Amino acid sequence: MKTSSSKVAGLDPRRVALALLDAVTIENRLLSEVLTKKTAVLAFDDRARAQRLATECLRVMDRCDRMLGPYLSTLPAPHVMNALRLGVYEMCEVGEASYGVVNSYVSLMQENATFAHFKGLINAVLRKVSGDVAKWETLPVPMMPKWLRKPLIADFGKATVAAMELAQSKGAPLDLTVKGDAEAVAAATGGVVLPTGSVRVDGAVQVTKLEGFDAGDWWVQDSAAALPAKILAAKPDERVLDLCAAPGGKTMQIAATGVEVTALDISESRMKRVAENLARCGLSAEMIVSDALEYEGGPFDAILLDAPCTATGTIRRHPDLPYAKDGSDFPALFELQEHMIDRALGLLKPEGRLVYCTCSMLIDEGEEQVRDALARHPDLRVDLEALKVQGVEADWIGPEGLRTRPDFWAERGGMDGFFVTVFRRT
Repeated sequence: MKTSSSKVAGLDPRRVALALLDAVTIENRLLSEVLTKKTAVLAFDDRARAQRLATECLRVMDRCDRMLGPYLSTLPAPHVMNALRLGVYEMCEVGEASYGVVNSYVSLMQENATFAHFKGLINAVLRKVSGDVAKWETLPVPMMPKWLRKPLIADFGKATVAAMELAQSKGAPLDLTVKGDAEAVAAATGGVVLPTGSVRVDGAVQVTKLEGFDAGDWWVQDSAAALPAKILAAKPDERVLDLCAAPGGKTMQIAATGVEVTALDISESRMKRVAENLARCGLSAEMIVSDALEYEGGPFDAILLDAPCTATGTIRRHPDLPYAKDGSDFPALFELQEHMIDRALGLLKPEGRLVYCTCSMLIDEGEEQVRDALARHPDLRVDLEALKVQGVEADWIGPEGLRTRPDFWAERGGMDGFFVTVFRRT
C-alpha cells in the first residue's frame, strides 16, 4: 500500500534538506546563495532543522559515501545519492530511528515520477545500513574532495592536511569581537577570552539572544578574521580604507578604535548589512559602493584589503564549499587579487602601509601573491614585525607573512585558515 507523503513525520525539513544538497552538489551553488529561498516555505524550527541536516551531512559526506559503498554496485542518480547520504547521516550520526528515516526518503522518491522507481533501492540500501550503524565510528575522518586535497597536500603535507580535516569535521564555535571589555562580555555570554582577545562561546546558541547583542557590545567574527585589523593598528590621525569591506567586521574593528574609516565594497546589498551592523554597535564609517579597481579616492595612510578569494580556510564553517566548487574558477580569482594589490598600492601615501589578507589555505592566494607583488614592485617590502600582535604565535609567521590554519588551537576549537601580510615601501 502506498504511503501518503503528507502523513510522514518530519518529511518537510527532509525534503528541503535534500533540495539544499542538490543545489550544492548538482547545481554547484553555495548554501549561502540558496538557503533563504529554499527554506522560506518552512516554519522556523523546521527551517533550522533543514539547514542543520544539509550542512552537517555535507560535513561528513565522505563518511556517508564510504558507508554506502559496499551496498551500491553502481552510483545512482545524484538526487538519489543525496537522499541516501541524508539517510545515512541521520541514522549513523544523529541516531534517528531507522524506520522513520527509511520511510521518509522512500516517500520523497515517490513524490517525483522521475525518481519513483528508485524507492526500492532507497529502502533496501538504507535498511542494510541501519543494520551496520556501528561501522560508522570506525571510518576515517571525512576527507576533502581530491581536487582540493591534492594541492593542499603538495603545500602542507599529508599530516597537516589530516589535522585540518579533523578540525573541519568538528565544525566551529562562535567567536565574538568585542567593542569594550572582553572579560565582561565573556562573563555575560558564558564564553572565554582567547589569547588574541576574541571571545569564544561553545555550544549551540542563538546569536541574537546572547547578552550584549542588542546593546552592540560585540559582533560575530572568527578569531583569525579579527587579526588583520589588529595588525593594521590604525592610529587616530590616519586616513584608513577598508577595501572589500562587507560583511563589515574589520570596518567595525577599525571604527571602534575611534579612527575615521572609509568602507568600500562592490555590493550594495552587502553594504546595507555593514551599515546595519555599524548602527547596532553604535559605530560609524564612510560608506562607498564601488568597484575597488575603479575607485579613485585617496591617498590613504593605511589600507586593509581582504581580497575576494576561494574561502578555503573557512570550510569548518562552510562544509558546502568543497562540493559546490571544483577549482576551475580559482585562477581568475588569483589574477583579480594581483590587480587589487596593485590598485590598493596606488591609493596609498608613499609612507603608507597595506595589509593584504585572504581567508584561504591556498599558497596561490597568500605566499605566492606576496612573492609576485615584490617582483612587480621592487620598492616594496614585507613588514614582519607588524604581524607580531597579541596572541599570534611565532611559528605562525613565515618569510611572506602570517598564516593561520583550522588545526591551530585544536584544543580550543580551532580557527579559520587565513593569510595576512603587511606591505610597505622601502
